[in-house]
Amino acid sequence: MDKQEVLLAEVHDAFGLIRVLEVGDYRFLEFGAAVEQSCTFTRDPSWLEYDYTRAMLMGGLLHAAPETALFLGLGAGTLTQACLEFLPLEDVEAIELRPDVPELAMRYMGLQNDSRLYIRIGDAVELLDSAETADLIFVDLYTDVGPAAAHLAWRFLERCQQKLNPDGWLIINQWGTDEDKPLGAALLRGLFHRHYWECSVKEGNVVLFVPADLEQTLDEASLRERAAALTPRLGYSLDSLISALRPAS
Repeated sequence: MDKQEVLLAEVHDAFGLIRVLEVGDYRFLEFGAAVEQSCTFTRDPSWLEYDYTRAMLMGGLLHAAPETALFLGLGAGTLTQACLEFLPLEDVEAIELRPDVPELAMRYMGLQNDSRLYIRIGDAVELLDSAETADLIFVDLYTDVGPAAAHLAWRFLERCQQKLNPDGWLIINQWGTDEDKPLGAALLRGLFHRHYWECSVKEGNVVLFVPADLEQTLDEASLRERAAALTPRLGYSLDSLISALRPAS
């Protein structure tokens, strides 16, 4: 028997429609004509349902001890919530374009009002310069028609990398192409001098892991160690995602 879909909230803003739906133990934040942005497991809001969010969380483990994080694009805050829960973060900034989104995330999607979290409303491209530098920067700027232009804007992505502290990591959720490469692979290779790693996930996305500088490499052994230590708390293993890591394509 299919579970009933219940509409919990519907908001129209300057960018279109936002809806919150509930199906059983899950709630979904949707933009526009049924484009799912985020999913929350209501019994445990820190649970990450999708591989692309798990891969992004894994990116946070590339840093030995991240204290600061910047999220460009908040959505339902599922990833932000998980990072606050599972990483040793002390100071987290999130920039979200649509004012209703954080409100809906807190009211319906389980995003907690954490004293370490500071949310600013506005365009990430415009607000990036005034953001603090961070150990981790997560870029997840999707609209109801796909990746925002900033995902492929050379200057913006360059500025993101420049906002990293030494030993920091830039983690980008990018659309995948039919060849299983990240959208704009040629631009990304040029911008980051082929010095980044990718993880292709089953949702069709490719998550990119870009270090702060060319001297910095991905230490898979340490990553596996940190992931293994976290597995009992997460309730799932990151092993298959770590095994899927590959150099820039």
